Amino acid sequence: MSDLTTLSMTEAADAFARGEVTAEAMVRASLARIEAHDGKVNSVIRLDRDAALDQAAAQDKARAAGQAPGKLAGAPMMHKDMYYRAGKVSSCGSKIRKDFVPKVTATVLQRLDAAGAIDMGTLNMAEFAQNPTGHNAHFGDCHNPWNPAYCTGGSSSGSGAAVAARFVTAALGSDTGGSIRLPATLCGVTGLKATQTRVSRHGVMPLSFSCDNVGPLVRTARDAARFLAVTAGHDPKDPTSAPEAVPDYEAALTGHAKGLKVAVCETYFLDGADAPVVAGFEAALAALREAGAEVTRVKAPSLRAINAYVALVSRVEGATIHANWMREHPGDYAIHLSSRLYGGYAIPGHLYVEALSRRGALLRQFVAETLTGFDVVATPTLRTRVPTLAETDIDADPANWARFMAVSANTRPFNYLGLPTVSIPCGLDDRGLPIGLQLAARPFAEATLLRAADAFQQVTDWHRKAPAL
Repeated sequence: MSDLTTLSMTEAADAFARGEVTAEAMVRASLARIEAHDGKVNSVIRLDRDAALDQAAAQDKARAAGQAPGKLAGAPMMHKDMYYRAGKVSSCGSKIRKDFVPKVTATVLQRLDAAGAIDMGTLNMAEFAQNPTGHNAHFGDCHNPWNPAYCTGGSSSGSGAAVAARFVTAALGSDTGGSIRLPATLCGVTGLKATQTRVSRHGVMPLSFSCDNVGPLVRTARDAARFLAVTAGHDPKDPTSAPEAVPDYEAALTGHAKGLKVAVCETYFLDGADAPVVAGFEAALAALREAGAEVTRVKAPSLRAINAYVALVSRVEGATIHANWMREHPGDYAIHLSSRLYGGYAIPGHLYVEALSRRGALLRQFVAETLTGFDVVATPTLRTRVPTLAETDIDADPANWARFMAVSANTRPFNYLGLPTVSIPCGLDDRGLPIGLQLAARPFAEATLLRAADAFQQVTDWHRKAPAL
C-alpha cells in the first residue's frame, strides 16, 4: 500500500475502517497527485484542500475514539461542478454561472456526506452538461490522461479524467445522453447510469427533465454498487424519485456470472464499428462466458425512432430550461451550445408530446424483443476508437459535427428508455486508448447489472490499468 492512490473507493473505505490507513494520508496522497499531474489533465475547477484535510482529521479522530465509520469514510472524492453545495460556487462549466452560489445542497451530496465520503472540490465538465466530448470554451478542455491530445468524453469530462488519473477514488457525473458512460469508456473507468428516477436529482443543475440521471464514475463495479446503495432511494425534495426500496447491491455480487444470460444485439450497436472496438468487444464476450454467462446473439428492434425522440426531448427541455439566459446572455454560450438550444425552440409542441407519449410503448417493445429470456444486453459503449479533441471540436470546425454526434450513438437510446446501464473498461485499442463494454438491464435491475459487471472484472484486469501520466 505504498501508493494510496491505487486503492479503489471500496478498498480505501475498507482499509480505513480496518485501521490500516488514515483519512488524512488518503487525502494528502490525492492532493499530491493532483498537484503533480492536473496541469496536463485540467480536470479540477475548485480544490478545497483545507476543508478536505479538516474532514479527514475529524474522521481519524472519531475512529480513534471508537466510533464506527461510514461506508465511504476515508475515500477522497470530487464531483462534477453542477452538484450544488450551499455556500460554494457551482459554475456548471459555464460563464453564466461562474459566480453562482446556491443556497441548497444536493441530496446526493448530503447522502455521501452522511456516509463519510471526503469531498475535495469540483471538477471540469462540458458547459451546462451539453457535450459528449468534454470540450469547454470557458474553463479549458479536459484532456484524456492516457493521451492529452484525445477526448475524455463528456459531459462529465473532469470526473472521468480524475478517476482514471487516480486523483480521487470516485466522482459524481450526470448522464442525459451518455455523459457518465462516455467518459468512463474514453478514460478507462467504470460508470453507472441507474434506472431513471433511482437517484434524487434535487440540487443538481437540470438539462432534461425526462432524461437526466445522477451517478458515479468509479474504478470497479463493487465501487458502483456501494456508491449506489448510499445514494439511491426516494427523496421528498424530488417528487420524481422512485419509491422502490434500495437493496444491498454489494451483497448481490457473487463473483461469477453463472446462470446469467447475456443478449448481444447484432444490429445498430455494432454498425460501422472500428475493428479494434469489435475485437475488444468480442474478447469481452469471451470473458463473460469465462465468468459463467451464457451469451446469445439477437436481432435488436429498430432504434431510429428512439434516437429521433431522445433528440427531440432533450433539445426542447434544454431550450426551456435556458430560455431566460438565452434571451439575456446569448453571447455567453459557446457557439455549439447556443446553436443546439436555438434549435429546440423550432421543434413543434406536438412532436415533443409525441416523443414523450411513445416512451412507454417503445420501452416495452425493447424489453420484449431484446431482454425476454435474458438478464442483460451487451454492446460496445463507443463504436469508434477514442477521437482526438481536434477532430471533435465543432466550434473550430462545424464539419466535425457528424463525428461529434457519433460519440453518443450507443448510449443515447438507454436514456430515452430509462434503463439501468453500466460501462466498464474491456481493453485497449491499437493506440493504447481504452475500449468500453456497455451492459443494460430491465428497470431497477441494478443488482443483476452490477453482478454481471463485477463477474467480468473478476476474470479481467482492465479496471486495474491506469494511464502512466
